[in-house]
Amino acid sequence: MNNIDLKGKRAIVTGAARGIGFAIAERLLQSGATVTLWDIELPNLEKAQADLKSAGNVFSVEVDVTQENSIKRGLELTYEHMGDVEILINNAGITGGNATVWDMGITEWQKVLDIDLTGVFLCCRALAPRMMRKGYGRIVNIASIAGKEGNPNAAHYSAAKAGVISLTKSLGKEMVETGVLCNCVTPAVIETPMLDQMTDQHKDYMVSKIPLNRMGKPEEVAALVAWLASEDCSFSTGAVFDISGGRATY
Repeated sequence: MNNIDLKGKRAIVTGAARGIGFAIAERLLQSGATVTLWDIELPNLEKAQADLKSAGNVFSVEVDVTQENSIKRGLELTYEHMGDVEILINNAGITGGNATVWDMGITEWQKVLDIDLTGVFLCCRALAPRMMRKGYGRIVNIASIAGKEGNPNAAHYSAAKAGVISLTKSLGKEMVETGVLCNCVTPAVIETPMLDQMTDQHKDYMVSKIPLNRMGKPEEVAALVAWLASEDCSFSTGAVFDISGGRATY
């Protein structure tokens, strides 16, 4: 593992109980950061904290990123535990089921948009002002290649992730010259438990689009995120970083 220096930095990772979020939290801890895990799945969250305890200073809070009051309480507990936060990783998300636009229910559509897009907005809105007052911060949003290309039978997920990309661009421009940078990553399909929400047909479709002909690994995404969360990332904001096995072409 290449060394990325995050010593003295304090981070929040949403959706950290498993999958990409867990891998990101582990990489940040290994790089010297103090990390607070946010997730709505309490049993998995407690297990994640126990599993990561040996990697460094880790704390966890049950947070629903779609609820402002839950975020406010999560921040209060986080600040109480570790003080200020220099790094925010917005990873919490779901894929939802697979269906065409005309067969998709409004409840399913709204649920995915609420978690995958509004949750990112609410967390950014809650943390960005304090980061700007301090004059330093790194926000990394986890989007998806689906947000750039639009996957069939996944309009809700694709639309939400396209929104995350645009939100990142807007926020990055709004915070220029404040010392706070906001970027996002757009993974292709990554081998995580979240894939259980998808049909095998849809997974096969996504892998077929990847020239490297495999799914990505959570640790590969985590490595990119760790760099974006570091001081070494100093001249990129509002930017989109692909990690797609060659799928992305623009």
